[in-house]
Amino acid sequence: MARHLNRNARGGVPSWPSLPCVLCLMLLSACAGRPTGVLEPVAASPSAAQVEMLVTTTRGRAEKPGEMFSGERALSPTFADITVSIPSDTVRKAGEVAWPRKLPPNPETDFATLKAEEIDRGAAEKWLNSQVRKSPDGSVLVFIHGFNNHFEDAVFRFAQIVHDSGARSVPVLATWPSRGSLLAYGYDRESTNYTRNAVERLFQYLARDPEVKEVSILAHSMGNWLALESLRQMAIRNDGLPAKFRNVMLAAPDVDVDVFGSQIADMGKQRPRFTLFVSRDDRALAVSRRVWGNVSRLGAIDPEQSPYKEELAANGITVVDLTKIKAGDNLHHTKFAESPEIVRLIGSRLSSGQTLTDSRLGLGDHIVAATAGAAHSVGTAAGLVVAAPAALVDQNTRRNYVHHVESLAGPSGGVR
Repeated sequence: MARHLNRNARGGVPSWPSLPCVLCLMLLSACAGRPTGVLEPVAASPSAAQVEMLVTTTRGRAEKPGEMFSGERALSPTFADITVSIPSDTVRKAGEVAWPRKLPPNPETDFATLKAEEIDRGAAEKWLNSQVRKSPDGSVLVFIHGFNNHFEDAVFRFAQIVHDSGARSVPVLATWPSRGSLLAYGYDRESTNYTRNAVERLFQYLARDPEVKEVSILAHSMGNWLALESLRQMAIRNDGLPAKFRNVMLAAPDVDVDVFGSQIADMGKQRPRFTLFVSRDDRALAVSRRVWGNVSRLGAIDPEQSPYKEELAANGITVVDLTKIKAGDNLHHTKFAESPEIVRLIGSRLSSGQTLTDSRLGLGDHIVAATAGAAHSVGTAAGLVVAAPAALVDQNTRRNYVHHVESLAGPSGGVR
């Protein structure tokens, strides 16, 4: 596959909207800030559903208890047992994360945390064993989030996917150190590489556990790079992938299309069934394409165009084209989780054994992203000047602003 995907038959470069267009788009979509520390447990409501999950993370611990983990890197993986309360469908539509507007959250109307306990490796293994034994088919679903996610973003989004999809699998969240800022793209990308060994160890454990009968993986955006690299690493180490690894769902993958071909080839002939969710109007991947040398990103290809159509078919990769789906954020990057039809499709594929971000963005973050071009420092500096007024009124921009400044200035405050 890699040999053929190297052909330069990818069509024109998708255009990114001009700064005025982006500003208009963000003005229409700017959301009110939401509180932090939402993982502080509250009492359950009898009208709300509950999602229990095991978390494995390479994130460092946060200073605030209600945040649990930060975007910085830990020296070794940590585990957590988390239960999320999800309000009734009468007050929330499928695909929506009902973020609390104030603390403590109201479980009858908001997503809320009922339990959030850090546990050691032994307790994590016992939790997984117990949950798998109680599951109807002994299956596990591993979710790997994308770029620009705080810890609570990943937890609540995964809980929403599990609930809305009706998945019966035991939920395991593998979360890596993301700083939750658009200008931390490079840091986030390196954090996925930093986390490869930890995710591979998770996969190896699931492969060895006789109670686990089936493993499915759902990855979104940059998380696809981590999922694919971990699977590739495991396949090379083990001379193949175990048969119990049945499904890998790649939602809006921010992965070089040529590199994907190489990764698939390295996994060998016995590999999971791959389902690829693409959207040609994904603006986030359009920017990523420019950053990575104008090579197509896997999540934004036209699956009907050669050589993609032939190579995807030859490798048995199912493609779900979401281009015409009107759901998700204004970057068209989260359709897989926010479209009720698509999230149910994910659930049905998991249930049948056949062959997916909640980014915390402020208005100013989008302005900065729009102005940052090839000349990174110059573009970012311009963006910070424009974004400064927005930081006064928009909580999300204020929270991320310090990271934008730090990308330009060292400890002494001098511009790099």
